[in-house]
Amino acid sequence: MRVLITGICGFAGSTLARSLAAAGHQVIGFDNFIRPGSETNREPLQRLGVNVITADLRDAAAMAALPAADFVVDAAANPSVLAGVDGRSSSREVVDHNLVGTVNVLEYCKARQAGLILLSTSRVYSIAPLARLPTVVRDSALAPDASRPLPAGLSEAGVNETFATTPPISLYGATKLASEALALEYGEAFGFPVFVNRCGVLAGAGQFGRADQGIFAFWINSWLRQRPLKYLGFGGHGHQVRDCLHPRDLLPVLEKQFAAPKLDPVDRIANFSGGTASATSLRQLSDWCARRFGPREVVPDGTPRPFDLPWIVLDATKAAKLWSWRPATPVAAILEEIARHAEDNPGWLELSNPR
Repeated sequence: MRVLITGICGFAGSTLARSLAAAGHQVIGFDNFIRPGSETNREPLQRLGVNVITADLRDAAAMAALPAADFVVDAAANPSVLAGVDGRSSSREVVDHNLVGTVNVLEYCKARQAGLILLSTSRVYSIAPLARLPTVVRDSALAPDASRPLPAGLSEAGVNETFATTPPISLYGATKLASEALALEYGEAFGFPVFVNRCGVLAGAGQFGRADQGIFAFWINSWLRQRPLKYLGFGGHGHQVRDCLHPRDLLPVLEKQFAAPKLDPVDRIANFSGGTASATSLRQLSDWCARRFGPREVVPDGTPRPFDLPWIVLDATKAAKLWSWRPATPVAAILEEIARHAEDNPGWLELSNPR
């Protein structure tokens, strides 16, 4: 299979490129290299025989000039829930990257009759009911309080695909949700296959360390380097919870989607995550870091941060039924992989998140 990966030198894109190349696929991809640290992935991918092109998915002419592919894996995005509101990027930039860029990808797929796998996010789910979620604390982590009514589409197993997607969901979430809708419409209108894979927090070695995008890598690198750390919001206890998934665990489902027959539209969207088995609070992550590197202080700070949620774990039951998919890398292995990378790359925070 000839596979084109957008954002190929980002964390998810480069990880999938290596996995696909190792599985025998012909991999090409492009990146605009504006993300700090992304340039470090170019040469290693090229050594694997991956064709890495410098291009910007916001540039329609550049997209039209790309080589033909059988499938596109869209891994390019500004992935921060704070994008457009944090002063580091404008709202227009977020829309240009995450939505206008998707239109250009879809026009490429239309012209080449290439299939599309859109990597989406848990952040398409509505903030308000998640923020109001009744919770209890278990083992230094928040969990849904099943003794009280839970929102439709949410159980102790996580958030499923029927959960509300009504605003507010953040500019990032809105651009990804709109991209999903456009992708499905283009696929139906122009006869190419489209799959939307909504992913939990992606994590692993080489992830860029920013608190708003790669919390596991940021926390572990910061702990090791004695950088200041705070438990923000939720009483300053660090009990807020996210799941995590190694992007290489997506390889089996990508290969099945490459060969899949046409599915009903409802079956084209599925959650992919580490689920409750990977669900980890910041406090639990700190405990892991203390065992691995030694203890240190984390400052309690109840100051809330926009769009933070107490508990968001994706329920991947549908993916298991549709694709016989389950995550292969346990959370302990993901954390250890990040830790070893942090030890081997002492300047990683400065490289991937320059001040």
